Amino acid sequence: MSLSRTDVQDPGAREGAGILESRLTGLSREDFARDVWGRTASLTREANDFSDVFSPSAVDELISRRGLRTPFLRVAKDGATLPSSSFTAPAGVGATVADQLDDTALWRAFADGATLVLQALHRTWEPVADLVSGLSTELGHPVQANAYVTPPQNRGFDAHYDVHDVFVLQIEGAKRWVIHEPVLPDPLRDQPWTDHRAAVADRAAHGTPHLDTMLRPGDVLYLPRGWLHSAQAQGEVSIHLTLGVHAWTRYALAEHLTRAALAALGDDPSMRRSLPLAEEEPNGTDAVLDLVRERLLAAVAEADPAPLFHRARRSQARPAPLGPVAQLAALSGLVTTSPVRLRKALEPRLEGTRLFTRVGYLDFPASDLVPVARLLDGQVRTAGDLGLALAGRLLRAGVLVPADR
Repeated sequence: MSLSRTDVQDPGAREGAGILESRLTGLSREDFARDVWGRTASLTREANDFSDVFSPSAVDELISRRGLRTPFLRVAKDGATLPSSSFTAPAGVGATVADQLDDTALWRAFADGATLVLQALHRTWEPVADLVSGLSTELGHPVQANAYVTPPQNRGFDAHYDVHDVFVLQIEGAKRWVIHEPVLPDPLRDQPWTDHRAAVADRAAHGTPHLDTMLRPGDVLYLPRGWLHSAQAQGEVSIHLTLGVHAWTRYALAEHLTRAALAALGDDPSMRRSLPLAEEEPNGTDAVLDLVRERLLAAVAEADPAPLFHRARRSQARPAPLGPVAQLAALSGLVTTSPVRLRKALEPRLEGTRLFTRVGYLDFPASDLVPVARLLDGQVRTAGDLGLALAGRLLRAGVLVPADR
């Protein structure tokens, strides 16, 4: 599926459109889910101008002025990753941490044909963080961001597949991408491409590409996990941003269901009993196995994996940034008219009288449950709406933030 510029309207013309539609694919979330998600590679030409998200100057600033340390950057050349000791060094008086990026060493490696990979940009570059947070909320799956900076006529990595879906946003320059269908469809996180190295190499060398195309600024390529890909820069520096979507799977849900069932079996005294001695009951193990299987199936049928699953979801990302100075000022100056709202990306879940979030849980008296439940819609409230005591408690816990921040 490929869209031209005439198919993708200006984002401002589609008020209320999500990130998928307005910035990445031109498709609504419903259309993307039905026709593309997890099914096939998809190329959208000139999807957007991403200069507000990332740029060459952002690369230079991150490498030379932000004091980044490994593993926020790795370096690759000729398909191999270089040791971090080759591009890190202490930063001098007052900053003697030994693994900070050495911009001189990185410049020399880059000039010699190495690709620079800026990792976890959703933690180090605010415009990328905002895009990732919004996309993660829209998709319902965790999202991370890396940038690949490749000098002219060079490649960073051999053909491989990822164990997460990716959106590739071409930022600068041009890069040729060769895409092949999977050798292992929908790989899990513990099924990396190196486990199928020979099959991947054979498919890349002898298989017919599903897509062989040039990405230019504004183009967006979507690849489901497992799809083979390799890329090579052309006659100028290429910068692309990869948004990695770590999709929750049915297998992951099965894991949490099983854990919930095992937790229930741990509360059953009969399941904690020791197995019989071999001399006591020669065929006793078979009978016990039948019993255990029966009890396990019953426990799975009755188990509720939701608490474990939601806890895992909360652990996969961080909440929106929180400034301690601004937060203290809001707490100190709190009055009934102070505008406040729920901190973004908290993954809040109210279960009975307990509110679970990415920053911990809080228990509430019954009298506070109605205003706490109202907060979950993310709308701006006043401290007076909630009650000053409750608003102050939530600000102190880092759950509530001033609405003007």
